Amino acid sequence: MLVLLIGLPIYTLLFKFFDGGSSEVWNHLLETVLSDYILNSIGLVIVVSILTLLTGISTAWIVSTCEIPFRKHFEWILILPLAIPTYIAAYTYAGIFDYAGPIQSFFRNIGWIEIAYIDIMNFWGVAVVMSLVLFPYVYVVARSSFMNQSSTLLEASRILGSSSWRTFFKIALPISRPAIIGGVSLVVMEVLNDYGAVKYYGVSTFTTGIFRAWFSLGDPNAAINLSGLLMLFILLLLSLERWQRGKTKFDEGAKIGRKLKRYQLKSWKKALAWTVCFIPLFLGFIAPVFQLIIWSVQTIQSVFNTDFFLMMLHSFGLALLAAALCVLFSVIILYAVKIHQNKTFNILAKIASLGYSIPGAVIAIGIMIPLLGLDKQLIQIWKNHFDSNIGLIFSSTLFALTFAYIVRFLTVSLNPIEAAFKKTGTGIDEAAHSLGAGSMKTLWRINIPLIRSALFSGGILVFVDILKELPLTLILRPFNFHTLATKAYELASDEMVAESATPSLIIILIGIVPIIILNRLMKSPQENGSIID
Repeated sequence: MLVLLIGLPIYTLLFKFFDGGSSEVWNHLLETVLSDYILNSIGLVIVVSILTLLTGISTAWIVSTCEIPFRKHFEWILILPLAIPTYIAAYTYAGIFDYAGPIQSFFRNIGWIEIAYIDIMNFWGVAVVMSLVLFPYVYVVARSSFMNQSSTLLEASRILGSSSWRTFFKIALPISRPAIIGGVSLVVMEVLNDYGAVKYYGVSTFTTGIFRAWFSLGDPNAAINLSGLLMLFILLLLSLERWQRGKTKFDEGAKIGRKLKRYQLKSWKKALAWTVCFIPLFLGFIAPVFQLIIWSVQTIQSVFNTDFFLMMLHSFGLALLAAALCVLFSVIILYAVKIHQNKTFNILAKIASLGYSIPGAVIAIGIMIPLLGLDKQLIQIWKNHFDSNIGLIFSSTLFALTFAYIVRFLTVSLNPIEAAFKKTGTGIDEAAHSLGAGSMKTLWRINIPLIRSALFSGGILVFVDILKELPLTLILRPFNFHTLATKAYELASDEMVAESATPSLIIILIGIVPIIILNRLMKSPQENGSIID
């Protein structure tokens, strides 16, 4: 029953998409802007994927296999750009390159008038900005894979006369391909989910089209059709990767032998490797955060007041509630899978984990449609019996918003908790049952204490993701209800980019917490020795 409720928006959209008809608005979109939505969405996916691959793989390889200055620091600070949501990065860079911003002001002051007019408010600008904050998805998985590869294979390649570049492309990269593709898949999901950045830069995508159809044009059917097309597009991308991979295995023997030894780079190679790691860090984290701090200092008195403090409490309270429910539901689902161990429960668990691969705007539409239908029925029943109007009960309420958060981010808590359950095995449950303990008592007295750290980690990850979520919150939030994300979006959209710095910085600072957790999970024993290159 729980899984069926969580999958409600998916069922709704699929049913409405294949059952619903066309409308004048939908026909208008087909004739005018649908091609732009498709081409821009595909274009962003391709460009951002390429840029994040180049940046993430190169930095991961250098940090994992080479000795450079501050290598240990680069290991974790290269993950920091993930703490900056794409829409915050977009607003910040728009302000930095604005006519009155520091870049153009500097060029005008030194007399370079032509260079001063730098326009990044376009497709290529938003693609680069997205890449700067999303490349850590690729970096994290690539670094983890490179760190766990066998040095035997790589050393054998060198003994046979292969250069370090050939060894990388022929051995290390193919072995790491499944992990890297997984990282790119996360990047693609983030690109397709984004609304704030593409809207601000004037790039039409599926997400902006959904908002336009629902709010500006007032046509739910057009929004449903766009959401259905986006879902099919995502399923096509995931299916294409699985088909291309086939039954090929890339990791056989990857963990046999000693840990990979690091190369001792000399002279200009060391400087170049250090620069390759520093530039993405500077552009993806240091520069935007530094600018946000400057703006926050200038505007904090006008922004930080009683209303802002109450908004923070509302944001944290809502995120905490949804995170706790995600953890609770994850435990219920995964423990049912553990004790029953059959295909039916495994399939249900996979259905429950589909939400994260679906953009927030699509989930919001999928939830709004059935809740609006339910509200209409309740309003009519109440009016028939009491001759009065009770208004909306479920739609545009905190209930709808919390439900949507659970659907979207349940996977985030499922993954660490599932890994923890697998480590506990089934032996302790069988022993407890043999001693007369029931399933609930076994879960509460034995399993929960053993997976406590995973519960905490999963809850923190969900909490931070909810604070950063924008499109889903914009559609489902109650009237005049703001979170940190929607407040930053509203201020930036009203050309008050400097005023948006304070809520943006709070989101970024909280977003650093799961990065610290992630870095600790990635720690591995220190390798000894090196290879001269």
